[in-house]
Amino acid sequence: MQTNTAGGGSRIATVLLMVSTVLVGLMAGLFFAFDVSVMPGLARGDERTYVTAMQNINAVIDGNGLFGTVFVVALLAAVAGAAVELRKGRRGVALWVGAAAVLYLVVLVITFTVNIPLNNELADAGDAARLTDFSVVDRFKGTWVATNIVRTVCCTAALVALARALVLYGRATAR
Repeated sequence: MQTNTAGGGSRIATVLLMVSTVLVGLMAGLFFAFDVSVMPGLARGDERTYVTAMQNINAVIDGNGLFGTVFVVALLAAVAGAAVELRKGRRGVALWVGAAAVLYLVVLVITFTVNIPLNNELADAGDAARLTDFSVVDRFKGTWVATNIVRTVCCTAALVALARALVLYGRATAR
């Protein structure tokens, strides 16, 4: 599927760059929404409501195949896009897409090493109505919120890198 488009681009490269940009943008938006609305909103309520809401949110996200697909394919499309562009000799585009992939990989690493274990610890706390020790919530709040901000920054930086790659790609393939 290396059919060339006008100007020397390839359809596969175009699709990969667009897909990775859109998917990383969706993830950046999700993390940002948690930073500016979900977590501050939950923090205004009582501990039981906080635990119940986060347990429900995490259960819905964990069981959502579309979310999982977007979460993983964002990285795969960026890595594949960088490889295609490198092979085509467009190093500038490849470097920006590669940088985006690395930034997004940081997001995945943080998610799998910090946020998901915290989500699991909160889930293991059990029914919020029966919870008597809320120390798990205090640990969760501080660390989860801080690492989510890092995920938002990294994901947004990855989105900026992909936007730059698209500009360079457009210039390179317009010739």
